[in-house]
Amino acid sequence: MPRTIVITGAASGIGKATAELCRAAGDIVIGVDLSGSDISADLSKPEGRAAMVAEVERMAPGGIDSLLAGAGISRPDPISIAVNYYGAVATLEGLRPLLAKSASPRAVAICSTAAILQGNDHVVEACLAGDEAAALAACAAAPMSAYPDSKKALTRWLRAAAVKPEWAGAGISLNGIGPGVVLSPMTAPLFEDPVMVAAIQRSNPIVSKTYAQPEEIAEVIRFLLTVQTPYLLGQVLFVDGGSDALLRPGQF
Repeated sequence: MPRTIVITGAASGIGKATAELCRAAGDIVIGVDLSGSDISADLSKPEGRAAMVAEVERMAPGGIDSLLAGAGISRPDPISIAVNYYGAVATLEGLRPLLAKSASPRAVAICSTAAILQGNDHVVEACLAGDEAAALAACAAAPMSAYPDSKKALTRWLRAAAVKPEWAGAGISLNGIGPGVVLSPMTAPLFEDPVMVAAIQRSNPIVSKTYAQPEEIAEVIRFLLTVQTPYLLGQVLFVDGGSDALLRPGQF
C-alpha cells in the first residue's frame, strides 16, 4: 500500500534520491526544501519551521506515514546548527502528531559519521538544553566544528527521544542513518580542495572502493521509512564504507 512520506531536503542530494526512489515505488511524497520542491521553507529560522509544519498539515490533514528529516548544510557557520539540529528537531516534533495518525508510523533523521568526531561540547550541550541562542553563540566562537557538533547533538537527541512515550510509546519508530562521505552537491566543493580531500581521508577512512552515491544511501533510508516491525527503534545505522568500524573497532 502506498505511504504518504514527507522528506525535507528533497531538492538535492540524499533527500532528492530518496524522494525519487519512494515515488518510483508508488509512495506519495511531499518534498520540502528552500526551493524546487512541493513546499518551500527555510528551516534555519523558527518561522520557516512553523510554516513548513502548517503547510504539511494543510496538504496531509489525514496524517502521514513516514518522515525523513533530511535537510542539511555543511558550513563552518552557525547556520549548520540552525538547520541540521534545530531544523531537524522542529521537523520531527512538529510533524509527530501527523505521524501518530498512521497505522505504522516511521521517522528517520539523517545523522552522520561526523557525530563521532571531536567537536565543541558547549555547542552540543546548548542544543540539547534547547537554547538555540546559546548554541548559535557558542558555535560562532568556534565555527570550524559546526557540522559535527550539529550531527552529534542530533544523534544524542534522537537516541533519547526515540524511547519516550510520545515516540515509541505512541507506536512511532524513530531511527537515524549515519552516512559517511557521500558524493553529493553538498560535498562536491570539498573534493576540489586537495587539503580537504586529505582531511576527509583522515577523518573518514573507508575500505569500500569509493565513496557512496546518494542513491545508495536512499536505498537504506527507504527501508527505515517502510519497515514493518516497530521493534527497530532508537538506532543509528551507519552506511559509511567502514569508517565507524575502522575508527571505533571496540564500540558497537
